[in-house]
Amino acid sequence: MRGEFGSDGPFRISSKGPNSPVDMDQCVKCPAHQYANTEQTTGLQKAVIFRAYEDPLGKTLACMALCFSALTAAVLGVFVKHRDTPIVKANNRALSYILLISLTFCFLCSLLFIGRPSTATCILQETTFGLVFTVAVSTVLAKTVTVILAFKVTVPGRRMRRWLVSGASNFIIPSCSLIQLTLCGVWLGTSPPFVDTDTHSEHGHIIIMCNKGSVTAFYCALGYLGSLALGTFTVAFLARNLPDTFNEAKFLTFSMLVFYSVWLTFLPVYHSTKGKVTVAVEVFSILASSAGLLGCIFAPKCYIILKRPDENFLKNVRD
Repeated sequence: MRGEFGSDGPFRISSKGPNSPVDMDQCVKCPAHQYANTEQTTGLQKAVIFRAYEDPLGKTLACMALCFSALTAAVLGVFVKHRDTPIVKANNRALSYILLISLTFCFLCSLLFIGRPSTATCILQETTFGLVFTVAVSTVLAKTVTVILAFKVTVPGRRMRRWLVSGASNFIIPSCSLIQLTLCGVWLGTSPPFVDTDTHSEHGHIIIMCNKGSVTAFYCALGYLGSLALGTFTVAFLARNLPDTFNEAKFLTFSMLVFYSVWLTFLPVYHSTKGKVTVAVEVFSILASSAGLLGCIFAPKCYIILKRPDENFLKNVRD
């Protein structure tokens, strides 16, 4: 008697009895954790794989995350060192610090998607991603509102000035973050992410991956983040034609355009991929959107601070 395993098909047993002149085949379903060898004479155990740091793509993504986070920390150091210069003070340095710190965590949270999944990392992946990106996008919204309020202060009237002095825009960050925190809490309380296996995407392999748990909760959290990004882009777009003294609105508009474009592209690509490629798509989207915010908002300011210090004076900023 001999057994044969099909890759996704039957397990065939062939036998020849004393009263049977020919072989008789009987098909049995192949186990999910095994596959047939090339001769189809025996079953082999499927190899367990995941997006590991040792993989070439895993190394590349991890290095990109660490390099971008180090670059963001360096930009933060430049802003802290030149905190009393007009270009830093004119763009609300407190919000700039918050945005740079949140972007650093945005880059670092992509490392949670690499390596062998566990229950803890599966939960931290989604909650950390949702919260730190909400803080980053809401900070951009707060900076945009600050620009608008600063421009309206020049119009006669005390209401706008009182809002600006009281730091009304600073309430945007905790308010938006609290909503996302509530959504994540409901998600974890009803159907949290967990470790799952995929035995069909790659022949001869069992892929260990994180299951989102509640798909509805996942898209609610992602949809809220997308709505917040769309609202921020709309406000920044409407403020793009303010006088040049407050021209940060143009950079904020372009940064949110890049951010939104990345995540609009992410959705169809995410649903069309399987296995380890899905993890790579998620990590790349996180890195690309975070790098878009970092480059579009802070690259022009760093250029003036480091390369054109002669323009970093109050008169030049006004001009």
